[in-house]
Amino acid sequence: MNDIAINDTLYDGPALSVLDLVPITVGHSLGQALRNTRRLAQGAEALGFRRYWLAEHHNAASFASAATSVLMGYVAEGTSTIRVGAGGIMLPNHAPLMVAEQFGTLESLYPGRIDLGVGRSAGADPVAATRLKRGGEPRPFGAMLGELSAYFEEADPAAGVRAVPGAGLALPLYILGGSPAAAAFAGERGLPFAYAGHLKDDAAPSLAAYRSAFRPSAAQRAPYAMMSINVIGADSAAEAAWLATSRRRRVLGVMRARPLPLQAPAAFDTDGPDAAEQQALELALGASIEGDHAALRAGLGAIIARCAPDELLINTEIHDIDARLRSYEIVAEALMPRRAPPARTNSPTEPR
Repeated sequence: MNDIAINDTLYDGPALSVLDLVPITVGHSLGQALRNTRRLAQGAEALGFRRYWLAEHHNAASFASAATSVLMGYVAEGTSTIRVGAGGIMLPNHAPLMVAEQFGTLESLYPGRIDLGVGRSAGADPVAATRLKRGGEPRPFGAMLGELSAYFEEADPAAGVRAVPGAGLALPLYILGGSPAAAAFAGERGLPFAYAGHLKDDAAPSLAAYRSAFRPSAAQRAPYAMMSINVIGADSAAEAAWLATSRRRRVLGVMRARPLPLQAPAAFDTDGPDAAEQQALELALGASIEGDHAALRAGLGAIIARCAPDELLINTEIHDIDARLRSYEIVAEALMPRRAPPARTNSPTEPR
C-alpha cells in the first residue's frame, strides 16, 4: 500500500496503474490508436500512476495491441518515469528466447522501467491461435516460464544458448490469470500475480488462493496481488453512463461474433440486447465501475475492501481520447491526490 500525504489527507490504498488494451475507434486510423496510447501514457505519468501496461491481442477488430513489445518501446521513449510493461505477453505464442531478447533490449534501453507480465492464453480467437502456434507439440506453461526465467540469469540456461540482451538483468516478472488455479501457480513460484478483473468480476477467491499458496522466493519475499478493473469516470453520472455505451456495444458485438472497433456513444435501439443477452453482457463486462468522483471513490473503495489488492490496473475504454484522459484524471482526483510527491511505499519492492 502507499502512504501519500498531501492537502492534509493520507491515501493508504493500493497503488494505481493503467492497463491499456489500445482500442481502435471508429472514425480514426490504426496509427491514431497507437499515438493515443503514448498520449495516454504521458497523461498517466503526469497524474502519478505507477505503471502503464499494454495487452496482447491478435486478429482483434477492436484492439491494436498485437506487437506488445514494439508498442512498449514507443511508450517508454515518450515517457520518463512511469514503468512500462506487458499485461501481458501470451507465452504460448512466443519462443521464450525471443521474449527474453526483446525485453532484455527494452530493459537495456530504459533501465529500471520495464515489466514483463506473462499469461498462458493465446489472446486470440481459435483460428488466429492456430496460426500463432509454432511447430512441434505444445509445451507446458510451467516449462516455458522456467526457460524464460533462466534466460535472465547470468549463467547460460542451456548449452550454448544465452539471451543477449537479457542475461543478468533484474527484470520484474508477473503472472497473469483469471482463476484460483492460475493464482496458486503464481503463489507457489513466489511471483507477483495480476488478476484479469477487466474480464471477470470474481477476484476475491483468486487473490485469496494466491496469498494462501505463496512461498517466498528470490524474486519476491511477500505476496503482491494486483487486479485490473474497468473504470469510466466523468464529471457527472449521466455523462459516464453515456460514455459507457461504447464499451457495452463493443462487448455485445463480441458476444454476437461481430467484433467491431469502439464506436462513439449511442443508446441501444432495436439492436439492444434481449433478456438473455443482457444477463450475459453484465457478466462479460467484468469488474466495472462508472460514474462521477463520488461513485468512483465508493465503487473502487468497495472493491479494495473486498479484495485487498496491492495494486489496481485501471482499464478505460472511451471513444474520445480527451474524455478518456479525463476519466483517468477523475480516478486520480477521487483516490490519489494530484501533484503528489513520489509515493513512499511499504509494499514489497519491485520484483526482480
